[in-house]
Amino acid sequence: MELILREDIDKLGLRGQLVKVTSGYARNYLLPRKLAVAANESNKKIVEQERQAHLRRETKVVGEAQELAKLMSAVDVTIAQKAGENDQLFGSVTAGDIVVALEKLGYTMDRKKIQLDDPIKTLGDFKVTVKLHRGVSLELPVHVVRDE
Repeated sequence: MELILREDIDKLGLRGQLVKVTSGYARNYLLPRKLAVAANESNKKIVEQERQAHLRRETKVVGEAQELAKLMSAVDVTIAQKAGENDQLFGSVTAGDIVVALEKLGYTMDRKKIQLDDPIKTLGDFKVTVKLHRGVSLELPVHVVRDE
């Protein structure tokens, strides 16, 4: 069965793309969730208009993310934590702690955008990746210092 995708679907295709799938997958998953529509001429025109509108919105969002990345490139985040003798923290610095520090600097951010593999457990300087958009990310310096 041929369908036109209305959303990007992993391992299947991108928005507006014509794909061929089994009828069961289309009937039971894609069509009820409005992720795709049947491939006929009227639907092709509608999906093309939706795709153009999505591209315009996407361009605007990417531009805003790039501007925010330029502004945030000069930001240094300093977090004070209590630490033991060997510079080991009592606890750890997580993405939530970094978000709180950014809010104090005037930047509102979702903690899911901060790519932190493991929590920071020692004092020092670290580089944390902040993914603002699919194609826009930046390295944010995070300084963890001893809280007196």
